[in-house]
This record gives sequence, structure tokens and C-alpha cells, in this order.
Amino acid sequence: MNSPAPGFSFVLVVAALTGFLSLGYEILWFRVLALAMWGLPAAFGMLLAAYLLGIAIGSRVAATLSARTAARFDPRVLRLLGLFVGLSSLAAAGVGPAFGALAKGHDWPLPLVLVGLSAILLGAILPLLCHFGIEPDASVGRRLSWVYFANIVGSTLGSFVTGFILLDMLSISRVGTVLLISGLIISFTILIRAPSGSKAINAVTGIVLLSLIAAAPVAMSSAWDRIYERLLFDEHDDGARRFVDIIENRDGVITTTNEGYVYGGGAYDGCINISLTNDSNGIFRAYAIPALKQQPRRVLMIGLASGSWARVIASLPGVEDLTVIEINRGYTELISRYPQVAGILKNPKVHIVIDDGRRWLNRHPAEHFDLVVMNTTWHWRSNVTNLLSLEMMNLVKAHLHPGGVFYFNSTFSHDVQKTAVTAFSHALRVNNFIAVSDSEISFDADQWQRTLTTAEIDGKRVLDTTTPDGQGMYESLMKFPESLRDDSPLNMMETRESLIEKTRDATVVTDDNMVIEWREMLHPPEGT
Repeated sequence: MNSPAPGFSFVLVVAALTGFLSLGYEILWFRVLALAMWGLPAAFGMLLAAYLLGIAIGSRVAATLSARTAARFDPRVLRLLGLFVGLSSLAAAGVGPAFGALAKGHDWPLPLVLVGLSAILLGAILPLLCHFGIEPDASVGRRLSWVYFANIVGSTLGSFVTGFILLDMLSISRVGTVLLISGLIISFTILIRAPSGSKAINAVTGIVLLSLIAAAPVAMSSAWDRIYERLLFDEHDDGARRFVDIIENRDGVITTTNEGYVYGGGAYDGCINISLTNDSNGIFRAYAIPALKQQPRRVLMIGLASGSWARVIASLPGVEDLTVIEINRGYTELISRYPQVAGILKNPKVHIVIDDGRRWLNRHPAEHFDLVVMNTTWHWRSNVTNLLSLEMMNLVKAHLHPGGVFYFNSTFSHDVQKTAVTAFSHALRVNNFIAVSDSEISFDADQWQRTLTTAEIDGKRVLDTTTPDGQGMYESLMKFPESLRDDSPLNMMETRESLIEKTRDATVVTDDNMVIEWREMLHPPEGT
């Protein structure tokens, strides 16, 4: 295993490759942590804090170890460097599976300790590399700059390649396997360049590393098995339940249970259902649209998810054009697998655009609609301010025809409700949705009854009143308009005046204050 001492170019290559691995693992860890935390805004900050703390400690450990050697290209430092690369690869590869293994009995802070420990090993690599390959002479600054430059280039490529290419092509377990094998190969390459007087040690080291590389695919597949089930079901995980659909790409992770419940990025994202007889996803809110806005011709829908809402809206009377903006193209793949909703992919009235909803609105100022629908995710999740701020509501308002309605999910947030009644002069809450407009809004009880008794999709009634369940649902839904009476015990509808009074102490959401995200930084609100 002895070979000529490596030169400075070797140092630059190792700096780039280890930077690639470090940031590649951080991207992988973030996907796991974001799922474990349901996409809470603090996810990335907590990960970064643990990572940087570990890097700092690792650098200090490397300084202590380096103090024992002084000569440039000291083989002892090179062997130490190879050892740290190998150990850090093994530790980093185990962080993601550890999140899943600990999810049943522990919250996410404990696995973050493992991030810190892995980062300690990763943090020791660059200082050891600099100590090994840079002689303390007049050129030390220039050489150090080149090493850092190579490390930054590798780190940038690690983020880009892992986040935008590997996670778009491979499952998370296979991406973890690629990173682990790459790290072990780098470790092996470094160690064979480190002269050693013991052939036995060299042989054992080579056999161990090659064995680890050979075993990595099987070991990682087992370690990552059911990772999403364990993360999402945590203490309720029975050890056997599996998602029937898992779609992974650079946009995120979409999973579906055998009951049709869809989870996007770790949080509930609807259910594949268009029936009112057994309403498992609150689809009655979509069927309520004709009672709020009759005969909407042009409709914009931000967010596709399970496709259930799009399927219903496309069937509503008067709808001639439905444009759907969806940021994650994986949902079109999911929808194609379920006949209940797959029809929207071939419906000539439906146009699905893969884009960010707010960006699309900004880029299409001339587009105007009779109705804009947005079945928004939980108000406390990361980046949701982009959809629920005052600026967004004013942007939507600019895209409404006179008398147009914006109908969206407030997820019962008082801040969001206050923002809605601030942006629009007319409002009506329907369950957790709010219909807002600059024209008067009312709930047409007669139209509601017509919808419940006549609505069909593919020639099949959506509410079968000939069954006990269907009749019970019909009677329950027909009570909704009663909520607008002052003496009604129901809580299904609420006027703008009532919303203003209820949200007096709330805060208007803006792009600057991001109040809905930062109220619940570390844990979802109780009852979520």
C-alpha cells in the first residue's frame, strides 16, 4: 500500500470531495428532519446549529491532534485523515436511519445530537488536511485560500448534486448508499497513499474498507426501511404499516396510506375522495362553492395535492376553465394511479402548471378569474407566509374579475382570518375556509340544497341519500346555513363582523413579520 507522498493537488481534490460529502449529507439530513418536524420553520435552523457546533468541536479536536506533528506531508496525519473520513462517513450515514429508529420513543431533539457527533468527525477533516498539505511558510495564505476554495466548490456541488439530481433520481436510501460508498472510497484512497511500516495493518485496513463498501447497499437498504412510516407515525407506528405509494423527487416526498390519506413533506395533505356520502377529507367545502359563487367560468386553483378538489371543481356548473398551479410535479404521478381523480389529467377544461403559485401570479398579470381556490397547508409550516400574507391576498385580488371570490383554507388561524378581513371588504367563513371578495358574499341555502341533491361526477351521485349514512350526511350539511344565526350552536359559518371581533388581538400576516410561522417554531400547535 506504500506509494509516493501526495502533492498539493491531492490535497485540493480531497478538500473538494470531503466538502461534497459534508453538504450532501446535510441535504439528506434536512429532508429527514423536515419530515420528522412536519415542515416546521425551525427545522433547518436547528439542523444548522447542530451541524456548525459539531464542525467547531471537530476543528478544535483536529487542532489538538495536529499539535503532535509538525512536518508537512507527515504520514501519521494522512492516516489520521483517512481514518476520520471513513469514520465520519459511517457516522453520517447512520444519522437518517437513527431519526427513524428513535421516532417512536423520542422527539426530534435527541437525533440532532447524532448530527452534532457526525459533524465533529466531519469538522476535523479540513483542519487535518490543511495541517498535512500546507507548509507554514510565506505561501501559507495562498495555499490555504486554494484549499478553502476547493472545499467550497465541493460543498456547493454537494448541495446541488444531492438536492437537485440524486434526490430527483433515487430514493433516499439509495442516495444515502451513494454517499456512504463515496466516503469509504475516499477513505480507502487516502489510506493507501499513507506510507506505513506494517504490511499487516495495511492489509487489514484494506480488507475492512472493501468489506464495508461491499456490504453498504444491503446494510443501508435495511437501515432505511420504512423510514417515512416511522417518522410520520412515530409513537403510533406498529412496526408493520407501510405506505402504498411513496413518491420522492427534488421537490419533496409524497406518501399515501391504504385508506387514501396523502402526506406531503410529512404533513397531512388531503385524502383521495370525491364523495359526500363518506366525507373523509372535508370535501363538502368544495361542493359549497356554488352556494358562494354561482357559475364561476374561469377558476384558478393553487395546490393540486390529491386531486380531489380539482376533480370536484371541474365538475361544478358553469366551470369552463380550471387552471391548477402545483409546485411538486410528483402529485400528477400520484393522481394518475387513482381512477377517482385521474380523469383531471385528461380533462380538456383542466390545465395543470408546475410552478410556484405566487410566482405564477406575478408572471401573469393579465390573467383574471371568477374564483381563486387555495386549499392551503397548515398555517404554521415553513414558507406558508408566501401564500397567506397580506401581500399575497392583494396579489390575488388583482387577478379577480369584478365580483370574483377568493376561497382559501385558514386552518383556523386567527392571524390568517384577520389578514383576510383586512384585505377584503366582504368575508364569510365556511368551516376552516374563508370566502373573501370586494363584492357582497352570502351563502345561498337553496343552491346548497340543489348541489347536495343533484351533484354528480361521472354520472354518479356524490351524495347517496338512499343510504342511512348518506341521509345523515345530507341532514347534517343542510344545517350549515343555520350557523349564520346569532343563536345557532353550530360553528360552521361566520360573518366578517364576527371574524373582526374574534381576531381583534391577532396580527395581520405580512411578508416581513411572517408571524404565523414564528408563533410555532419548534412544535405544531396542540390539536393539530
